[in-house]
Amino acid sequence: MGVLLYGDRPQRIEIEDRTLAHLQVVIGSKLRRRESFFFTFTEGRGETRASVWISPAVPIRFKYFGTRPPTLNREWLERLSASANTPGGLVLLEEQTD
Repeated sequence: MGVLLYGDRPQRIEIEDRTLAHLQVVIGSKLRRRESFFFTFTEGRGETRASVWISPAVPIRFKYFGTRPPTLNREWLERLSASANTPGGLVLLEEQTD
């Protein structure tokens, strides 16, 4: 289980390593363009939903449990990126498997 650490006094958001790697690509792409946006995700066992405002002015860190980077799913990246470019912001969507 990886962790996204966000803010000066970091908010700790636990996310599976594979999912976190995909989020790092999407969030990094938005921040490189100096874009701010909401990131919405579920916490715990999915009982609660939370949103944070992601901004280039706020420190962010991606911390992985494992040492091997996962293979990225281009289709999932495209879905996450499309979500990030809506007024509602990036919503953590499940990876679709065929």
